[in-house]
Amino acid sequence: MEGTLITTLFYIAGIISAIHAVMSVRTSQGTIAWAVSLIAFPFVAVPAYWVFGRSKFEGFIEAYEERQDEIDALVDKMRADLAGAVVQFEDRIPEYQAVHELAEQSFTHSNRAELLIDGEATFDSILSGIALAEEYVLVEFYMFHDDGLGRRMQQALIERAEAGVRTFMLYDEIGSQGLPEAYLNELRAAGVEVSSFKPTQGWRNRFQLNFRNHRKIVVVDGKTSWVGGHNVGDEYLGLDPDLSPWRDTHVRLDGPVALQLQAAWLADWYWATRALPDLNWLPSLVDDSDVMAMIIPSAPTQQLETAGLFFVNALNATRDRIWLSAPYFVPDEAIMKALELAALRGVDVRIITSGKNDNLAVQLAAFYYIEKLAGLGIRFYEYAPGFLHEKVMLMDNSIASVGTANFDNRSFRLNFEVTALIADEDFAKQMEAMFESDFGHGSELDPETLKDRPFWWRFGVHLSRLAAPVL
Repeated sequence: MEGTLITTLFYIAGIISAIHAVMSVRTSQGTIAWAVSLIAFPFVAVPAYWVFGRSKFEGFIEAYEERQDEIDALVDKMRADLAGAVVQFEDRIPEYQAVHELAEQSFTHSNRAELLIDGEATFDSILSGIALAEEYVLVEFYMFHDDGLGRRMQQALIERAEAGVRTFMLYDEIGSQGLPEAYLNELRAAGVEVSSFKPTQGWRNRFQLNFRNHRKIVVVDGKTSWVGGHNVGDEYLGLDPDLSPWRDTHVRLDGPVALQLQAAWLADWYWATRALPDLNWLPSLVDDSDVMAMIIPSAPTQQLETAGLFFVNALNATRDRIWLSAPYFVPDEAIMKALELAALRGVDVRIITSGKNDNLAVQLAAFYYIEKLAGLGIRFYEYAPGFLHEKVMLMDNSIASVGTANFDNRSFRLNFEVTALIADEDFAKQMEAMFESDFGHGSELDPETLKDRPFWWRFGVHLSRLAAPVL
């Protein structure tokens, strides 16, 4: 009797979930797959659907409404304070008008941008910047490890907290899985405010396990900031024997744009804690540099798929070249079409991926898309020395991006990501030199030859491609 009741409940749950899928799943193919599975195999499909089937992160609107007046006043103040540093770029960079609307941000001027190549340069810069903090330090990483670099970061935060500087640390539970409670308790005991991202807050959101906060943000005093591909772990310094040398890129941004990055951090902190720390919102203009830059936050809370649309816009806006680094190259249909159109326009399209990878399914799936782009003149490279993890692009001769978003469905639709878009010819030249060095350390891959590889390898590629929506 009890078994019959449980079976009946599962089938009822399957039907209800199938109706939910019909009303909410993004693609017709996904809707059919979920609906059939939920009705035919509810014991497996129902729990899988409520973890993996969600495409929107719930709860943000309710969290905003809890302190709506305060948040609206803070946003108004931030925009008013930043007004003098905003570039009226419609006449200067009109091709990024759509990105301006997507991000609800504008290019700012009087910034300085420093390209940081690999872990030593990145963390030397970050830790030195933290040591100079006078008012506050905001830190957010997808991944923290309790290892050598993790301890250096921990002690840097503790030192500032004990010096009376307000210090905040935010981490993702999945990315930082295994981080010992003792590590966190040491920070709290010193006065550092620490929180996980808490995606499952609220009884309706208990199944929001498939979303990740993949951002990597550091802000000091609202004046200096860092963003890019690195997390806090020894492997990012090249100390993982299986994936070393680790190849990654960050950028340090001084000036008004730091406040845009600070706003992205504050939104995440508010979700996690419902607290709104008192922060500086007066832009600090850099006297000897006039780099234009803006921050593009993307998240599954937004109405539109900001990360994917940004990439599509960048590909469609290029006239001469687009070079990009994609450790996880699993593009969706819109990006595939944009790549094809760019190549047909005669744009110099070059894509570098990693010869070594930390995810075999993703690595194999990438070859499916590379083969689909054969015959268009797109040049592909596999970075040979180690694991290439950077998320960067170079567009034409003056625009570049450095961020956290990968070329995959998870970054396009499921992750909280952030990208710095930088318009400056000198910075673009540095990026060009960096790319050329990476191409030089890679082997060029001819997509036409992939059809000649063994059947078992090609079968693995096509099988892995089926998992692209959840990779």
